[in-house]
Amino acid sequence: MNDVILPAYIEYLQQSDSYPHPATDISLVQTHISFVLLAGDSVYKWKKPVNFGFLDFSSLEKRRYYCEQELLLNRRLCPDLYKELVTVTRDGEGFCLNGSGEVVEYGIRMDRMDESRMMGRVMAAGKLQKKHLDLIIEQLVPFYQETAGGEEIRDFGRAESVAVNVLENFEQTEGFVGKGAVTKDQFEKIVSYSKEFLDHEDLFQKRIDAGKIRDCHGDLHSGNICLSDPVYIFDCIEFNERFRYTDVAADVAFLAMDLDFHDQAEFSGYFIEQFVKQSGDRGLLKVLNFYKCYRTYVRAKIALFTASDPAVDEKTKIACIEQAKKHFLLAERYATT
Repeated sequence: MNDVILPAYIEYLQQSDSYPHPATDISLVQTHISFVLLAGDSVYKWKKPVNFGFLDFSSLEKRRYYCEQELLLNRRLCPDLYKELVTVTRDGEGFCLNGSGEVVEYGIRMDRMDESRMMGRVMAAGKLQKKHLDLIIEQLVPFYQETAGGEEIRDFGRAESVAVNVLENFEQTEGFVGKGAVTKDQFEKIVSYSKEFLDHEDLFQKRIDAGKIRDCHGDLHSGNICLSDPVYIFDCIEFNERFRYTDVAADVAFLAMDLDFHDQAEFSGYFIEQFVKQSGDRGLLKVLNFYKCYRTYVRAKIALFTASDPAVDEKTKIACIEQAKKHFLLAERYATT
């Protein structure tokens, strides 16, 4: 028996006649913050009315604002993929997509990508190649050079600022410690390592002085990369600037960590080696392990949040808990090597 209760507008959008275009075999994908509907050649993404402190989608107007930000920011790397702001409106006792009635919800519409070319699937099939990483680097190096990096943004690279994000993760996951996904010993090792590294304020200042704190992607992992032609690097962080205003090293560490997580250590090493070569940024190597630890901990936290969402089915819940366990193990590895 499935006790998952979905919002009425999501139930409506799972019907093919809800769309002005062919939409057979509609499927729903959930994250801790979004409902994503794959419908024909389009993807519709809707924000859940949640407030995690670091993210606040609790009001309709906030969800509209962050939908607009999502379009604007993602067009930096994917100018043709992100199409428009969309609405669900009241239509009598039912709903209408982009209708003229009262707005019930705001979302965005994207072109649907070739799912067989999603980086995660390519990796799972054993078909990832170094040339794929070269194409990603070709996009990232000029992106980091061209994106904003002014005084306000540079401040987010200070050890004190980085600590806000890192320590917040520990506070938000402390209630999960010893309950199956992470042990008390693991938690203490990761916390101790992170706090000790944050004491090296000179390392963080050197990154600032080198101009490496930029308006980055913020969520650079295989789940947000499609290895099509051209390569799409999508779904950047739009909901909190302090997660996007960060060291370039923190961004690339995310993908390197993700490759490690998927047992692709050789490709992880190649990616960093080639990124350093193409960008000339050898300084990132001194902070790479710290940011890898931070990034895998973030993924563990998100997996736990998703597993705790009452709208998520049991299969997804179990899978998320297993993902969290693996991420915590990886964080422990980074913290102790």
